[in-house]
Amino acid sequence: MFDFSALDQALADTSSTPIPIFRDFLKLGSETIREGFNQEQPITELVAARAHLVDAVLDRAWRLHFQDSTDAALVAVGGYGRGELHPASDIDLQILLDQEDHFEQLQEPLGQFLSLLWDIGLEVGHSVRTIEDCIREASNDITVATNLMESRLLVGPESLFKMMREATSPAKIWDSKRFFEAKFAEQRARHQKFEDSESNLEPNIKESPGGLRDIQMIGWVVKRHFQADTLRDLVSHGFLNEDEYQTLIEGQDYLWRIRFALHTLTGRRGDILLFDYQRTLANQFGYDDNTGNLAVEQFMQLFYRTTTELNRLNEILLQHFQEAILLENRLDAPVSHGNRFQSRNRFLEVTHPDVFSRTPTALLELFLILQENPELKGVRASTIRLLRDNIQLINSAFRADIRAQSLFMEILRQPRGITRELRRMNRYGILAAYIPAFENIVGRMQYDLFHVYTVDEHTLMVLRNLRRLSVPELAEETPFCTQLFRTLPKKELIYLAALFHDIAKGRGGNHSILGEKDAVDFCRLHHLSEYDSHLVGWLVRNHLVMSMTAQRQDINDPDVIQAFAENAGNTMHLDYLYLLTVADSWATNPKRWNSWKESLLRDLYKSTRRALQRGLDNPLAQEELIRETKYETLELLAKAGHDEREILRLWQSFSPEYFLSHSPNAICRQIQAIITTPPEDLPLVAIHETAEHGGSDVLYYGPDRDNLFAVMTTLLDQLGLSIVNSRIMSTTQGFSLDSFLVMEEDGSPVQLGHRAEEIITTLKAGLTQKDDRPLKVHRRMPRQHKSFDTPTRIFFSQDPAYNRTVMRLIALDRPGLLSEVGQAFAACDIRLQHAKIATIGAEVEDIFFITDRENQPLLDKHQLARLEAAVTTRLPE
Repeated sequence: MFDFSALDQALADTSSTPIPIFRDFLKLGSETIREGFNQEQPITELVAARAHLVDAVLDRAWRLHFQDSTDAALVAVGGYGRGELHPASDIDLQILLDQEDHFEQLQEPLGQFLSLLWDIGLEVGHSVRTIEDCIREASNDITVATNLMESRLLVGPESLFKMMREATSPAKIWDSKRFFEAKFAEQRARHQKFEDSESNLEPNIKESPGGLRDIQMIGWVVKRHFQADTLRDLVSHGFLNEDEYQTLIEGQDYLWRIRFALHTLTGRRGDILLFDYQRTLANQFGYDDNTGNLAVEQFMQLFYRTTTELNRLNEILLQHFQEAILLENRLDAPVSHGNRFQSRNRFLEVTHPDVFSRTPTALLELFLILQENPELKGVRASTIRLLRDNIQLINSAFRADIRAQSLFMEILRQPRGITRELRRMNRYGILAAYIPAFENIVGRMQYDLFHVYTVDEHTLMVLRNLRRLSVPELAEETPFCTQLFRTLPKKELIYLAALFHDIAKGRGGNHSILGEKDAVDFCRLHHLSEYDSHLVGWLVRNHLVMSMTAQRQDINDPDVIQAFAENAGNTMHLDYLYLLTVADSWATNPKRWNSWKESLLRDLYKSTRRALQRGLDNPLAQEELIRETKYETLELLAKAGHDEREILRLWQSFSPEYFLSHSPNAICRQIQAIITTPPEDLPLVAIHETAEHGGSDVLYYGPDRDNLFAVMTTLLDQLGLSIVNSRIMSTTQGFSLDSFLVMEEDGSPVQLGHRAEEIITTLKAGLTQKDDRPLKVHRRMPRQHKSFDTPTRIFFSQDPAYNRTVMRLIALDRPGLLSEVGQAFAACDIRLQHAKIATIGAEVEDIFFITDRENQPLLDKHQLARLEAAVTTRLPE
């Protein structure tokens, strides 16, 4: 592949610096390897060729500076020591000295040698050690010990290298038992860092569970304990069968190809599959978009399925290693768990290799026994293998077997271990075998920033969130939901709805409707009543309705509540739907789930429950609701010692909608702030923490002015605050009463004190500026958002009940977006009444309730077209 004789001849012929020769040789060699990758040559040959290429250069560069020195050796360590180099992999070197005294005389040629490597484009990491240094550092640091275990002599005296290997062998330091314990703890910590999930949106090819590091971990243990050099030795030692070995090697090769392509694409070291690169890699690997499945989603699904399979093999091998290394194959006497199962060392196993073939339903019984015996730590490796070998027994006849159906439903009805065992069933492939539709969502990602897990992992997270509601120790997380959850008559129904709510994603069509049919069919097959079957199906069909209503509609509008209540039909449906929606929203993106979103759903739930209890044929009229709100607010203000006549005079200039869109507590806070502020101190800017919504309410009351919404949103954005809701009211006296519900970027409310004072001071200063400088937010768009092509889309509808127009905006989230929208409103003489702000991954889906200057809806198509053009111009794609 490489012409080493030409390299040697060029070096012999030159009388000047060898830098250009080495650099050109590396460039040509890298191009040859890259061409081999494009021609789909075996990846094992290519990573070995890259190491061989670098070996040749280092050998010759070393000899230029040290000739035949016997005082030092050049040693490859780490991945390079294994002879595996990707295009931008670390080139880790150790300069091994026979004694420390020689360092001074070698210091100058060492410096020249390392400078040469940098000059020719090799980024190397290096250490200089004597054998005594190696012993000391390897004894103290298992990472050093691991690197030396994989070391490989490049050039120099072989005797010196052998002495180092002998001095750092398991017989001298890190015996195989201590080594395994340390490496096992290292892997556990690494997995926990990634939340024990292979399914994060931007996975690390190397470090994520099921990644290359897990394979390396297996290799290290095999090498340390068995002095074996290849993973094939796992077969000869009985730890893997031939099929599992092939799966392991094919998985490694697949991840290597992705890593090679990633390094080539970026031109630098890096192992994270960022959004920036996923689409390009998907195209490079030959995927095309099709109905319901983007190319990038197909590419990532295979990646996730591969790492899940590798994670399962890792689990099997680590258990074998624990028995062979830690227990030295000494097992406790078996503890019986019925005729078919027993446990050893708290791991469950079959009593006979033919258990599953004789009694196929034992494939489900195993998980029920694990639930019923929480002291058990898992499944023995040999039984995991038997599960996989017999998975084909789960066929249509198996699913129709009343014994299998009863076992599955019993698993869902257990008081403990439901999430844990369903996760285990998913990991071993049993869940997708029993519910065939589940197979389609295993490892399926959604290319957005909203869903942070694959669909199967998200589904199990929803189930986990529901299960947390049953744990008394976690009641403080969501006390209202926990209390409501206890009242559900059949909790297994909501677990079934969780399992099926996203099961039809990726099939094309409406996944809620398709999933409803799957759910109802499953329930009927399992002999649930028609009522229960239809309830589960209804939950699947409507699992998005509650969150969409809360985010997109004005839930202070009695008509909205009435329509939502009519869809729910009764309080039992509402209770189930509310809890499923909370669990689903929380599991979609835990970091974006906050008290504001929770309060929106809770407010919608409570308002709907009141409507259902009142009776669907007896809806609450707007006038009655306004009357009740005013009455409760006056009572609160009277208790605080305020004059009712003064309050009523102020209210005369307020619109009726104000009393529909604010709670009595919120109105009380705002009115108290207004009537206690002297006219000369206007405009009023104040901040209140709103316990009921988990955010902070920024209040403005002062003279109405053009551009007010744009100025306020610009200033709040510059302060690093996220706006989640706003209410704008122009009074008949020429004032504006505006409230903005804001949160810090981490979702927490504003801390009163210094931070609140900073916000108030900044807002007042910005609002009193007289110049006409353009409003700009000087913050960068998040890196991940740049990977998405989100066209700006605007939809208009009319709200005749409130005599206003509704504008729905879908666009790429970016700093200053609301400011730009506000400036477009000002340019088009638009008044804003209310804004609902929703960020869904990299997209915003904001709802604006607007009128013209005369407080009339926008009915003229030219006026609507002008507004749409103004907004889209300010929000270029």
